[in-house]
Amino acid sequence: MNNIIKRYYKWPTRINEINKNNSHLVGKEVKVKGWVRNIRNQKSVSFVEINDGSSVKGLQIVGDKDSFSKLKYGSSIEINGRLISSLGNTDKNAVEVQLTEPYKLIGQCPDEFPLQPKNHSFEFLREIAHIRSRGNSIGALLRVRNESTQLIHRYFNENGFINVHTPIITASDCEGGGEQFQVKSSLDTKDALFFGQPSYLTVSGQLEAEIYASSHSRVYTFGPTFRAEKSNTTRHLSEFWMIEPEMSFIDLNDNLDIAEDFLKYLISNLLKNSKDDIEFFNKRIDTNLLSRLEKTLSSKFVRLEYKDAISLLQNNGHSNIKWGDDIQREHEKFITSHFGDIPVFVINWPKSIKPFYMRENDQSQSLNDSNSMATVSNMDLLVPTVGELIGGSIREERYDKLLNTINQLGMDKEQYSWYLDLRKYGTVPHGGFGLGFERFLQYVTGLQNIRDVIPIPRYQNYCKF
Repeated sequence: MNNIIKRYYKWPTRINEINKNNSHLVGKEVKVKGWVRNIRNQKSVSFVEINDGSSVKGLQIVGDKDSFSKLKYGSSIEINGRLISSLGNTDKNAVEVQLTEPYKLIGQCPDEFPLQPKNHSFEFLREIAHIRSRGNSIGALLRVRNESTQLIHRYFNENGFINVHTPIITASDCEGGGEQFQVKSSLDTKDALFFGQPSYLTVSGQLEAEIYASSHSRVYTFGPTFRAEKSNTTRHLSEFWMIEPEMSFIDLNDNLDIAEDFLKYLISNLLKNSKDDIEFFNKRIDTNLLSRLEKTLSSKFVRLEYKDAISLLQNNGHSNIKWGDDIQREHEKFITSHFGDIPVFVINWPKSIKPFYMRENDQSQSLNDSNSMATVSNMDLLVPTVGELIGGSIREERYDKLLNTINQLGMDKEQYSWYLDLRKYGTVPHGGFGLGFERFLQYVTGLQNIRDVIPIPRYQNYCKF
């Protein structure tokens, strides 16, 4: 496909290609297009740095003292010149472009351009989300996000998974929290229910992915999900992306192994393929980022029973938590810190605080015969700085058990009749997990606010563009 495009259109040379192959390009004519990031005028010579979004490293253009006298920061230009070694740079491999003809102005940028050659706060950048990608931090984030996306599909393809496009509009609530956006037609019709029943934006593709895991063994979905959470925090969005593999014929240990392998695969390849961007984040955002990611790769993830996590917290000054409580953000931080700042799987949680579809552990694995003390075969992966990153479980494959849970919770049996059918016709043990893509990006970039790791954020009282 790329060769077909080249046949009809000659792309400008990308700056990342120059940075990777500069020794082979020195002395050759290049055409580069991009946006002005810096202008320096000296007595006899002028320098301009441009960036085309392909690399965190810009490209320096050299001209005589009057070459860029009318050029303004943020303008888009075309440069034609000869690539030469940069004599004034301590990096012996550094190159720059010597103008061989005047630059061509593509789009002038006025003085009131909000982005200037200085450090802007992320709070300010969120106010100009439509142009913040021209800065280094969000530009680097977008490249890391893109590379992560490619790696996700590559991992599952290499391991025999089939990608399933699950619906955005659903009639079910996977998580059972009720924090859904209802879908209504804007048409003036007598029937307010366009689909004949209440419908919602999906909170997860898991239930639908289970349909295809029951026929194709290994599937995954990667798409947007929506939560009507009124949470004005650095950790929540109303629209975010989830990676959700679903696998037949596995148990909890298999699920843990796959989740750990998947996360390490993404990180190890990002450190190779997005080296410059990760190093930028390590230098500018979080100086512990690289060491933390390398420690993640070299460590075996801890596997901690929920009941042992509660005891650990109680024995270390967290008297406000008891068996049956959810683990809060402060607890997550303590647990990962206690184990040396490496990821920790907390497994086998109380059934009473987890979604209906999780498989109840066999009685020998439960704490006692009381239903209130029953546990489910599940896991939450806690990681340093971010907290919960992955949540997963073995699904309840036993028809009678699942039906009993649905009845106990007062759920509409008819609404989930199709889901019960999956257990009626050739049921198998199966499970999977969900990885929050934006939280993963926080983990690998060190960015603290989840609104900074998605191109156009959506949260309560904010829906521009």
